[in-house]
Amino acid sequence: MKSITIARNYAEALLLAAEAGSKGAVELYGRLMDAVAGAVQADERIAVALDSPRVAKATKAALLERALGDVTPPEFVRFLQAVVRRGRQGLLGEIAQEYQALVDAKLDRMHAGVVLVEEPDARLEKQIVERLSAALGKDVRAHFRADRGIIGGVVVRVGDRIYDGSLRRKLAVLRRKMLTGE
Repeated sequence: MKSITIARNYAEALLLAAEAGSKGAVELYGRLMDAVAGAVQADERIAVALDSPRVAKATKAALLERALGDVTPPEFVRFLQAVVRRGRQGLLGEIAQEYQALVDAKLDRMHAGVVLVEEPDARLEKQIVERLSAALGKDVRAHFRADRGIIGGVVVRVGDRIYDGSLRRKLAVLRRKMLTGE
């Protein structure tokens, strides 16, 4: 719990820096945080170098500058250097998640998991996103997944709510009604 609070504080600081930056910096910083957190998770050498007490904090800061200085805004590099200087590099993944949650709230955006029998084409994806956005009154980012087990229909998860319009559920309800005589 404490690490989430710390990560959120860092994410809030990064969001403030992004808002003070150029137009589009809020989204850019989110992509950059995801990329940095992903790189640290994917490459053990990066994680070891950032976590090692044998590597001086100044050396870590110089490594970040050398690796990211030409491809990211200087404010973003300074933010990462501050995270490492304070020994919070182990929270980069959590900071990235918290940052994305803050951006979603700021941009009035929601994420929805959509399960269909098979992968949808672009037209169907667009229709589903438009209908979800209209129904929820927010910009919806849909994450599609195929599952033949639902037989047909669609299952949508938004936050902790599930809207199950699958044929599998409808058949289960019908079966229960037939067995209980309702």
